[in-house]
Amino acid sequence: MTPQEQRNELLAKTIIKNLKRRHIEGFYCPSGEEAVKKVSELIADGSTVTWGGTMTVRDLGIPEHLKGRGTLEIIDRDLAETLEERQAMYLRAFSADVYLSSANAISEDGVIVNIDGAGNRVAAITWGPKKVIFVIGLNKVTQTVEAALSRARGTASPINSARFDIKTPCKADGVCHNCNSPECICNYVHFLRNSPKGRHTVILVGENLGY
Repeated sequence: MTPQEQRNELLAKTIIKNLKRRHIEGFYCPSGEEAVKKVSELIADGSTVTWGGTMTVRDLGIPEHLKGRGTLEIIDRDLAETLEERQAMYLRAFSADVYLSSANAISEDGVIVNIDGAGNRVAAITWGPKKVIFVIGLNKVTQTVEAALSRARGTASPINSARFDIKTPCKADGVCHNCNSPECICNYVHFLRNSPKGRHTVILVGENLGY
């Protein structure tokens, strides 16, 4: 085991202990491949599954893996052909058995931070689906909640603004301006500090994933 791998394992162990205090079950997977297997293990046959606008879940190939099982009902928002179809899928997500997401950041003491433009992702994280599974690369870990918010706004949001090609100041220069742009993607700021009835699960991955 390399020094980096040792550090990753120790860091994940610390975060998982802190998540437990918050009634959140945590797992550590050294690789993305192991994370895909763990996600699948946590989803029972016959479940209805969907996900938010997460690059981590997509880049790991989790949607394809779950579809390949042939035993799940998948709500795939990426297959929507119209805005109306996509909005209908957003609403169906609230009745899903499992909602998959990543996070913009997670603090070492286990607070999960997400920023959203439309609000559908943070809404589903907060209420609706029976279970929420986060898949989070260790590159998104910060020392404090304040640093987590700073990462979400100063790192993730400018990259996502570029990804969606929207007109915000951060897309122009890569820096958060705390803007009120009509196309701002930081309209909703969400902190998950405790999980009601253990509804949330976190899978930490020893790789750089997402933004």
